[in-house]
Amino acid sequence: MAAMGAVAITLLAACGGGSSGGGDGQAEGPGTRPPNILFVVMDDVGIDQMSAFGYGGATAPSMPNINAVAAAGVRFRNTWSMPECSPGRAAFFLGRYPTRTRIYQAIGPNDLANSQVSPYETTVPKLLKRANYESAMFGKFHLAGPENNEAGNATPSVLGWDHFYGWIGGLPASIDSTAGGIAAEKTYACGFVPGKAAGGADSGACYRADNSCTTVSRTSPLQDAAGLQCLSAGGIFVPGQSCGKVPATLDFERENAYYVSPLVIIDGGKVTEVPLTDARARGYRTRIETDAAIDWIKSRPSSRPWMATVSYSAAHTPWQQPPRSLVPVSGNALSDGWDCNGTLTGRLIQDQMTEAMDTEFGRLLVETGLARRGDDGRLQYDPKAANTVIVIVGDNGTLGSAVKLPFSGSRAKGTAYQTGVWDPLIIAGPLVAQPDREVDHMVNMVDLFQFFGEVAGIDAHAAVPRTIDSVAILPYLTHPDQPSLRTINFTIGGYNQQADGGRNGACVINTSCTQIPVSKSVCEDNQGTWWGAGHDDPSVVPDGGAGYGSCWSVNQALYKAGRDQLDILPEISAAIRNDRYKLVRNTRQAYDAASDSGTTVVTEELYEVDQATPTPLLDTPDRDLLAASPSAEVNAAYVDLRARLDEMLAADPDCPGDGNRDGVVDAQDLSNWSRLARDWGLSSVYDFVIGSVLDGRTNDADGQIVRNNLGKTCPKSHGIY
Repeated sequence: MAAMGAVAITLLAACGGGSSGGGDGQAEGPGTRPPNILFVVMDDVGIDQMSAFGYGGATAPSMPNINAVAAAGVRFRNTWSMPECSPGRAAFFLGRYPTRTRIYQAIGPNDLANSQVSPYETTVPKLLKRANYESAMFGKFHLAGPENNEAGNATPSVLGWDHFYGWIGGLPASIDSTAGGIAAEKTYACGFVPGKAAGGADSGACYRADNSCTTVSRTSPLQDAAGLQCLSAGGIFVPGQSCGKVPATLDFERENAYYVSPLVIIDGGKVTEVPLTDARARGYRTRIETDAAIDWIKSRPSSRPWMATVSYSAAHTPWQQPPRSLVPVSGNALSDGWDCNGTLTGRLIQDQMTEAMDTEFGRLLVETGLARRGDDGRLQYDPKAANTVIVIVGDNGTLGSAVKLPFSGSRAKGTAYQTGVWDPLIIAGPLVAQPDREVDHMVNMVDLFQFFGEVAGIDAHAAVPRTIDSVAILPYLTHPDQPSLRTINFTIGGYNQQADGGRNGACVINTSCTQIPVSKSVCEDNQGTWWGAGHDDPSVVPDGGAGYGSCWSVNQALYKAGRDQLDILPEISAAIRNDRYKLVRNTRQAYDAASDSGTTVVTEELYEVDQATPTPLLDTPDRDLLAASPSAEVNAAYVDLRARLDEMLAADPDCPGDGNRDGVVDAQDLSNWSRLARDWGLSSVYDFVIGSVLDGRTNDADGQIVRNNLGKTCPKSHGIY
């Protein structure tokens, strides 16, 4: 087993000193305090999109600012996350795999607290408080709440963040095709009135929620459509009209994807839920996230280190055009006429959203003093000029319909195949020896938890009372010849826990069925057709309106109607690899016509994989080494990886009664349960499995489980590296 490198390391001397006042991050004195941390998370941007890593296909999004930081730091070319966003984010903020956190897929409104980050976990901001760090997050949260969680919108504060400015549930709402109530549903596919050439208008009145109004027009083909200009400014555009009495049809209470979102602000423990009519909740989301981060960083005192997590919503669906000023390289003057529901135009819009994110990232660095612009306008980033570590990651793989060749769109986000879990990781800053290099060793997103501790001089393994799965990253930065610290890498996705054994409804995308989308709107935002409760598609097999609660029941209905059945995507997808081989284990639902019931099918596949550029060895269907007679070497690798995967999946069994998961059922558990049952009564980590399911309530039955197990010590699991 490789060494974990879990040693507290003082970085002050290595990092070039402290920081000046005003939050600009500039180095001032020798060894005054540990480095600041700027952590940037890109949503649904897998390594397939990244020219900095040698990929991106023929149409890689232009990312000059991120590329500049990558060229001044270390590019980790063999990093795995989890197949979806919430488990991927929990991995780097807790240092624990989903098998320990019980967060297996994107958290939806029906998922119980048992599949959210527990308030008793040690998160990164809680860990860094040991070194006096102040922590803030901007943008997408999606780790817990607000539904089925006692803390609700206060969840970031409960989990340790001192400041939060963003969206708790994470996902942008669907596009408002009425464009603020000015037209019938499905009139404007991108949520705004396009230009005249695309059937819209080039001028009109832009009304705001405070009853103010300005006339907006497009006077140049290089400008955004007047409707998008108005939407970006927080207004509702009425085409072809002058300002006057506010039309009665205007609806400022409608969410609109990236432009109108229910903002939550937490500062000093005070939670402010910003209404949609408030100007702060209106505007392009990536810009709002960046503005908030800039303001906070610039206001930090020089006496205290900080960690700012800029958790961008982009480039997650729904795909919606950003302001053209943010995409100067590939922005198309006619993009306001694109169909945001189309697959081809959706790919182009996602490129623009990624490029807009890169533009705002560059502005973030410049306005906080972490970089500057050269005379040619290019970002000039000197990692030694500031006492700030910059970490850039993707949270999971790219959505299938946006994947860049030669990566596989059919084995992307939501699966444990390479395209679904292989993500960019860039680290830059004063502690990096020999910048502009690559590390090809295996890294997992759980390792970032330990790395953030290393930056602060904290031994994460010693500081956290639970088992964490992190392995050191810092040695790769300070020692260019550092051998690999991992012998295996691991990832898993599945389904979260819902009341009474419930699941997300069925979503049909092309010829496949999946239960990954958390709701009808998310299904449709991903070009799917909803077959779950509340479906309204006439092509769906009639079911009396109840919908289908599983993909196998969809196939059952299709079979009985004499129609072709669908390919059911894996409901659990796990993978483990060593330096050369990768084992994938998929668990699928199936419909068995003979018994007229659902069954479970488990399959295993073995691949040889690598990180070659521009064409890596990927785990595509034609390359399964188990499909033919494997050689002795291949069979030995399969047997070893299979045993290690089984060990990983069994590493952290449930311990009934231990709601805070501190390893013992004791009086503290009884006290915690008692308060929750009395003051809350709904879903919590003290809602235990009874009769094989959770009921979503914290009540006397759960208290009895605590009492029945008082004094029990839970076996402490070990990390597998």
